[in-house]
Amino acid sequence: MLEHSFQCPYCWEEISMLLDSSVSKQIYIEDCEICCNPIEIHVSFEDHELTSFQALNIEQ
Repeated sequence: MLEHSFQCPYCWEEISMLLDSSVSKQIYIEDCEICCNPIEIHVSFEDHELTSFQALNIEQ
């Protein structure tokens, strides 16, 4: 597991989450721990190294 910090696309607060590096490509929805809005998370790993991370506002 890898801890990763990023800004919420709604409230702009910095939040962190644990990412599972055993799955190379992931897309899922996670609620912001501050404002509770749903964030679409896109994550890619290569050889257990984080290569891409996006936290998207799904209410655009």
